[in-house]
Formats: sequence, structure tokens, C-alpha cells
Amino acid sequence: MTKILGLLLMLSAAIVPDAYGASSQRQVTELKITTLSTMLASRGIGEWGYAALIEVDGKKILFDSGYRPQTVLQNAQELGIDLSDVEDVILSHNHGDHTGGLLSIAQAMRAKNPHAIKRVHVGKGIFAERANSRNSIWKMRDELLKMGVEFIEYDKPTEIFSGVWVTGNVPRVHDEKNWNQKAKLVTQSGLVSDIVAEDLSLVLDTPKGFVLVSGCGHAGIINTMEHIQTSIGQGNITAAIGGFHLVFASDDHLAWTAKKLQGFGLKQMIGSHCTGVDALYTLRRLLKSDRQHMVVGAIGDEFSLKEGVKAGFIAH
Repeated sequence: MTKILGLLLMLSAAIVPDAYGASSQRQVTELKITTLSTMLASRGIGEWGYAALIEVDGKKILFDSGYRPQTVLQNAQELGIDLSDVEDVILSHNHGDHTGGLLSIAQAMRAKNPHAIKRVHVGKGIFAERANSRNSIWKMRDELLKMGVEFIEYDKPTEIFSGVWVTGNVPRVHDEKNWNQKAKLVTQSGLVSDIVAEDLSLVLDTPKGFVLVSGCGHAGIINTMEHIQTSIGQGNITAAIGGFHLVFASDDHLAWTAKKLQGFGLKQMIGSHCTGVDALYTLRRLLKSDRQHMVVGAIGDEFSLKEGVKAGFIAH
């Protein structure tokens, strides 16, 4: 009986949630995020788009793929980054500035490694018919399916690897309308507003808190963070990397956003793509941060658990 009780105590201790709300056995221990597509560039090619390479515990994940077919490939080459061992891609949503480079990347990397780009993780609704766009993602999807690539859709938070989550569809609790108000979806009952319902983000559970990676954040950065705490874990969200579509946000909205971010414990941020340069600086001022911890994203910028934000000189 004593031995059995001791074993039960050991097992229970192994799965007790830590201060960040998740089992320590499922936390990420090594993490590096490198920006491969955004507008600002002191090296490589800038464009209106977003992509980042996530290196996590020995695995590489490509988050979004930029806009133009060759941008990510050329920037990766210039930065000395090998993408041929990337098996998993996450697409944050259907827009071309996040999906445009994927087919070219898959073709180029498959030529080097037949096991490259095996799976594409997407939010449910990404293939819905848009009334006033080319739905170019359909053609890309069909070409990738012919290559044997698997598409996996998510409508709720899912741990795809140990300590690595996708949010799935994010509830729009707060009024963070940061999408094209004229865009429409085609449904059986007629046209409805396209709120980019498929928008999802990547969440990495680390000993220092959650790290959020976003493409555009059409669901809203605050809605997304609340969804993380409600559905994944109660821990602080200490770093936010990527695009957050605050470029058109009013001063009042930025003030509200900053107050909320402070409550989540945000300490570090790389605001790329559609975040907005002035919006990033405004958030930095309101959060009483500095250029070592909150920067405008640029090609080649890095975030790691060991060093935090490591921006190129142009971002400062």
C-alpha cells in the first residue's frame, strides 16, 4: 500500500499545473522565431506580407508564407536558413499576403527533401467562398493536394505538438473590427459579412509564459489573448510576435488595447506587417516599455527564450 501511495503521489506531482496554467511536461524549452516576410528590411526583401520560421524543441514550423512567390525563399537564403526540413506550415487566414508564397516554397523544398511541407494547419472556414475576391487559395490548395500535402482544419484550440497550440476560431467578444467591412462570404442564404472567421494564431507554452504568434490578428489581439487564457491556460502572455492589424486603430482603441495588454503581462513585442509603425510606438509608450523589448518587425528579426527580442538595427 505504501509503495502504491508513493507512486500515485509521484504521478500527481508530475502533472500539477505550474504558475502558467499548463503541465511542465508539455512546455516548450527551446524557441526561436525569425521574421521572413514583412515590410521593413535592412537585409533581404521587404513586402506587404508576413511569414516567420518557428524553431521549437528541434522542430521547424513555417507560420504563413508571405505574399510574393519568392520572397520567403530569397530571404531564407540570404539569412542562411534552411527550410527543406520544414514539414508543418500554419496559415493564419486566407489572404494572399499570408498564403502567396506557399506553393513556391513547397515546390522548392520538395525538390530538396520529398518529406518537406507535409501538413498545412488552417482554421475552419479558410476555404469558404468569398464574393469579391479571387479565392486564389483554392488553386493553391488543389496543387498542394496533388503533391500529397495534407490540410488539417481547426475550429477550437488544439495542441499540435508538445507545448505548441493553434487557437482555432477565436470568439469575437470585444468589438475589434479590423477587417475589410465590405468583404462578403457566399452562403446558401445569401451574402454575409466576411469577418475572417478562420483567423487563428500560434501559441507556445513556455516556462516564461505564453508566446503568441499572429499573422494579422483579424480576430483582435485582445479577443485572441482572452481566448488563450479561457481555453488553453491561465498564464501570462508575455510575448506577442507578428501582425496585429492595429494600423488603423484610433488613439482611444490603442489606449484600451494597451491597458488590456498590461493585464495579460505582456513584456515583449515584435509588431510586424499590419500592426502599424505608429501603433507599435504608441503601445510601447503606453506600456512604458523600450526599444529593447518592443520593436517594429523587420526581416531577420528574432525572438528567443534565451535572448528575448533581437531586432536588426533598422527596427530601433
